[in-house]
Amino acid sequence: MTYPEQPPRLPDVPSEPTASGPELRVPDVPSEPVASGPGLRVPDAPSEPVAGGPELRSLELDYPRDQWQRISPKFAVIEQIGNTVTMIVVAAVAALIWWLNESIWPLLAGGAILIVLIITAILIPRRARSIGYLLREDDLLFRRGIMWQRFVAVPYGRMQLVDINRGPIARAFGLAELKFVTAAVGTNVIIPGMPLAEAEQLRDHLVAVAESRRSGL
Repeated sequence: MTYPEQPPRLPDVPSEPTASGPELRVPDVPSEPVASGPGLRVPDAPSEPVAGGPELRSLELDYPRDQWQRISPKFAVIEQIGNTVTMIVVAAVAALIWWLNESIWPLLAGGAILIVLIITAILIPRRARSIGYLLREDDLLFRRGIMWQRFVAVPYGRMQLVDINRGPIARAFGLAELKFVTAAVGTNVIIPGMPLAEAEQLRDHLVAVAESRRSGL
């Protein structure tokens, strides 16, 4: 029997340590400090004031009380009269609907409306005291409101019409309201509760100033 010829055997080669073995070590690279580490510090940038920060203040609107021109206290009386008439009408309508339908819902709805009107009657004197105007160099500043205040600056040169309106109750109390009409609808202003003589004097003054500003004098 013949056997296949065995291939010649190569001598064993001694194993060499690989680069990852224990005999060959990669020298440690010194770690460089990163920008956020303690070895290298980035200089702090100077803080710039933001647009809404304390360094940039908006137009000061809280002028002293003695600088504001207030309206007449009689305006609160006129508002109370209108509010009382509304309360009487609401109560009468609610009672009439209840009498016709014999349902409690008109009474509940009328009662809720009457509660709102009573709260309004309590706040009317404070609302009247919050209304005022201030004549400045280039415009007229108007304010009103207690919780939600409104400030409107009406430039003299943009006034197109200064009108005086008087209702029957206002005429009985000698009051009028002054209305400013400008090119922008959002800046139309009505100052109520002004004495008639004061309203006419302010109207003539504003008309003269507006004409001079438009003509460039």
